[in-house]
Amino acid sequence: MAEKKNKDQKPAVALRSPFTPEELDHFKQLITEKRESASDDVARMRAQLEDAREQAENDTAYSFHMADAGTDAMDREKLYLMVARQQKYIGYLDRALDRIASGSYGVCKVTGNPISKERLESVPHTEISIEAKLAQKK
Repeated sequence: MAEKKNKDQKPAVALRSPFTPEELDHFKQLITEKRESASDDVARMRAQLEDAREQAENDTAYSFHMADAGTDAMDREKLYLMVARQQKYIGYLDRALDRIASGSYGVCKVTGNPISKERLESVPHTEISIEAKLAQKK
């Protein structure tokens, strides 16, 4: 029973970020830049969708071939999927900013151990360490 109590206490202690305030500021800036870039991408893709809609409304049956209509529909569908993917990515970045604010950034949610700085530089929104990610793939 004492072993269970230690397991319960260990993650609570490990929830504190292993990084200094300066390192957390660096990650916050990195995540904020990525979020702004992703938001710009979403805005650009939405403008493309609006342009495609307007163009589709302006085409007449005599000036537009069915194959072209199919291609345009596929392109619009791809844009919708890309917008959805970017919005999901923005959600991940927002959650990472929340973890920085709460002081739990850089802690693996699976193992409770610190996530390496190198991994966070590459994937700053990650919630799991490389060890936990590799274990998931098995």
